[in-house]
Amino acid sequence: MKKYIKGIYKKSIYESEKGYIIGIFKVTDTNDEEVEIFINRTLTITGYFAELKTDDNYIFYGELVEHPKYGYQYNVSEYERLKPSDTEGLVEFLSSDLFKGIGEKLARNIVIILGNDCLDQILEDRSCLSLIPKLTKKKADIIYNTLNTYEKSHKTIVFLTELGFAMQDALEIYNLYKDNTINQIESNIYKILDKTDNISFVKIDEIALSSGVDRFDENRVKACIIYIMKFITYKNGDTYLTIDEIYDNLIKYLKEELDLNIFKSYIKDLINEYKIITDYEKYYLKEIFDSELEIIKKIKILSERKKSKYKTLEDDILRLEEYSNIDYNLEQEEAIKSALRENIIIITGGPGTGKTTIIKGITRLYQDLNKIEKNPEDEIALLAPTGRAAKRLSESTLLPASTIHRFLKWNKEKNEFQVNEYDKAKQKLIIIDEVSMIDINLLASLFKGLTDNIKLVLVGDDNQLPSVGPGQILKDLINSEIIKTIKLTILYRQKEDSYINKLAEEIRNDELSNNFTEKKSDYTFLECDTANIKQSLINISMQIQEKGYNYKKFQVMAPMYKGLTGIDELNKTLQEVFNPYDDCKREIEYGEVIFRENDKILQLVNMPEENVFNGDIGVIQEIIPANISESKKNEIYVDYDGNLVKYLPKDFNKIKHGFIISIHKSQGSEFDIVILPVSRTYKRMLYKKLIYTGITRAKRKLIILGEKDAFLYSINNTNEYIRKTSLEENLKKFLNNN
Repeated sequence: MKKYIKGIYKKSIYESEKGYIIGIFKVTDTNDEEVEIFINRTLTITGYFAELKTDDNYIFYGELVEHPKYGYQYNVSEYERLKPSDTEGLVEFLSSDLFKGIGEKLARNIVIILGNDCLDQILEDRSCLSLIPKLTKKKADIIYNTLNTYEKSHKTIVFLTELGFAMQDALEIYNLYKDNTINQIESNIYKILDKTDNISFVKIDEIALSSGVDRFDENRVKACIIYIMKFITYKNGDTYLTIDEIYDNLIKYLKEELDLNIFKSYIKDLINEYKIITDYEKYYLKEIFDSELEIIKKIKILSERKKSKYKTLEDDILRLEEYSNIDYNLEQEEAIKSALRENIIIITGGPGTGKTTIIKGITRLYQDLNKIEKNPEDEIALLAPTGRAAKRLSESTLLPASTIHRFLKWNKEKNEFQVNEYDKAKQKLIIIDEVSMIDINLLASLFKGLTDNIKLVLVGDDNQLPSVGPGQILKDLINSEIIKTIKLTILYRQKEDSYINKLAEEIRNDELSNNFTEKKSDYTFLECDTANIKQSLINISMQIQEKGYNYKKFQVMAPMYKGLTGIDELNKTLQEVFNPYDDCKREIEYGEVIFRENDKILQLVNMPEENVFNGDIGVIQEIIPANISESKKNEIYVDYDGNLVKYLPKDFNKIKHGFIISIHKSQGSEFDIVILPVSRTYKRMLYKKLIYTGITRAKRKLIILGEKDAFLYSINNTNEYIRKTSLEENLKKFLNNN
């Protein structure tokens, strides 16, 4: 039997937009011995609710927990509204604020004449109210309509939870459709996907099939087509798909053949419904097509707007060089001039070519030329895709910098940016670093939030891996030749015996030196076969620690997760090297992983509401087990450079150990020391752009560990997956024709 408490809801302490409520409840009955002490007393309740009416009777199903700070609370998992059944309860209910204009005298007459089942009678046949003397039609309508609405909302929530939706999802669906919810579910449950991003297609499909929806139901297949397009697009990074790959992947999901003509008719319907956009043989999801158009529109406006004229710019740069004690090379000087004159430019180059030096020069000179003496952040926005990249940008320029999500003021409750086309940012100079990491949707969202009266500087290394999400923004923008692009080729202030930046340049230009295995001041290539990689990695890591380097300051990277030399296996090994078991450290198990205080942690997904992003690295500061935690669940607190983020068990899949991480996840980060194992067992993932990205993460020391042949194979292998994107083509088409 489920545990419950019955009683009267007294008041709300906190309510979120998503329906999470903390409130005060007077307990009148319970079947839980633990809660019996609260009978005829008030108790704090928490949970998700469609609505709770003050002074209404409810039965709450859940469990009693003890919060270390706030005391006893009742966590509600399900609930029912209870209609009063005794005379006084019914009179009190009908004369409450819920029924406007119905006083106690009239309410008592209704109960006396109709009896204690009056509420059910009214719902079944409203004409029974005609038996009540002096009850006007207006007041009879109020009673019936209020009671009907009151009953429907609860029945709808129960209906949704019984189908299999979690309470939070049920509330979201109810808030979308209100009284029409059940009709909508029964006519086309997949329609929910058009209104929310929070409930997955897979969950809705599971509920639909278990409810008897035919596998080839038209609504199901159409929803499945959109799901398949999203899955492939985000898996491969494409911005459009071909009709054949949509069809082939649809058949794989359905696990049955679908007539090709029927499939094409559904595609045509989805085009007519503006869910899919087609351009010749290219098929886009509407949101991605719209994002591309938004980017093209903004670039067109900036390209055609009148440029700035600074008559003394050369002299100004000379003064800047003297003030900063810097001698800019010709490429860097041209980049600074162009950033101030043009409305949009791209600055691209590998490590050591002075991109950061240029950004500092642009911001300093812009402040001088525009006489900005206070609050430069009101005029200048320095942005990056990740927290680590933003922090690095701020440290190098001594100006505030932020992630793009934070700049656009991400609102988790509403699932939208608050800086947008209707409420734009006021800054005039926008510099975005690590542009290669930005996908097409994020850039479009940023462009919507910027005025047309701006200078936009896009900075990045076009030889690095593209974004995790769809598109290859930096590559397409450069190849379009629409935007003025400064390519930095000169290595800046390279030490005589250093090699990291030189190695990156050699790989980029396909000119690897024959002596690439020779030891340098900042570079070591340790040859060993695959069987010895694990032990060699242990030995090197211990040596680095013995030299005083904290494991938080250096990073091991690998191309693959699986196998004896894969990330998953090596993370277990390195945990025992860097953070072994200790009685003084709390730990918890999650699947096959043991999370331990002081563990290095990698964030796997964007959580903009917490200002933590895919690829960010932190350290477990504290673990609070369920028996003493506020939530009565295991809690992990991870420190990301001063940003403390709390994880409950439902969030544990968003993190993993970060002693060794994938090269993909390292983008946007730099580390004092990088150790890069290279083995033939990684062959499937060994290609030039990946290895180049790994190498360019190292600031002071790079150690490549493994097989020489495998390394040579990787830098000569250019057979990476080529993303299907159309930004380059459409920029040329739309801007060159005007």
